[in-house]
Amino acid sequence: MEWTEGPLDGRADRVTALLEKATATDGVAPVSEQALLALRRSSPVRHLLALCAGTVAGYASLTPSHGEHPAMAETAVAPEFRGRGIGRGLVSAALAAGGSGTRVWAHGKLPAAEAVAARLGLVAARELWQMRRELANSELPAVALPDGLIVRTYAGPSDDPELLRVNNAAFDWHPEQGGWTEDELAQRRAESWFDPDGLFLAFDAQDPTRLLGFHWTKVHDDENPPAGEVYVVGVDPAAQGRGLGGLLTLIGLHHLRHAGLGEVLLYTEADNTAAVRTYRRLGFAPAHIDIAYTAAR
Repeated sequence: MEWTEGPLDGRADRVTALLEKATATDGVAPVSEQALLALRRSSPVRHLLALCAGTVAGYASLTPSHGEHPAMAETAVAPEFRGRGIGRGLVSAALAAGGSGTRVWAHGKLPAAEAVAARLGLVAARELWQMRRELANSELPAVALPDGLIVRTYAGPSDDPELLRVNNAAFDWHPEQGGWTEDELAQRRAESWFDPDGLFLAFDAQDPTRLLGFHWTKVHDDENPPAGEVYVVGVDPAAQGRGLGGLLTLIGLHHLRHAGLGEVLLYTEADNTAAVRTYRRLGFAPAHIDIAYTAAR
């Protein structure tokens, strides 16, 4: 095994192929969007490759700790190389390299991942839910826009400073979503799925330059049939209590249904009671669970 700093360059395709095989076998992607973006771009993420006779048999990504947030790791083993202890080796190496408090994601709560966690004596530290609801064959409440509120779609990079301000204020507690930079926003804007007409921004009519909240939608063309996503909903803490989160979510759901999507998904922390309550009220239910494990204290 060897750690690599920065983008993987020529080896990124080999890791991508491994991740695609794992996804096809397990029915769930083994790593997050953040890890995928880091394969070919400069970032703080470190990469660990497990090689067998020159073949990439396993992969781990490690996002270093920052501020109060611990290091985060994600791992994957090619299906044909499973059962050889490679997964356990990757997790152990990531925990050692990340330092105290490092967390390792198990996407989809798969039995193999749970078995590795049990063998290493790890405990669950964080639970992320994927929630889903139908769009095609179910009703959506009508959108009732309050007086004095302006909602429009993304107008271009001139919106970025306010988008980053609200995102980072709303998610200052979140290890992945908080602390975004202009570069991280530009990376996502450059992705093939980005649609400016699917990014909704809410402003007070009395101060139309200051963003109150936003809903960034996404379409997963890789699903069959394609599915929509409530990608990010962020509300300025100073604008909390006005129902903007639910309103913006509903506006995005109408947009996705109008685009012909039959189902929509989202991710939320299981212990984010307010968000879970809002999403349940809009018809979402848990579909699968991701768990972040850490060493027992």
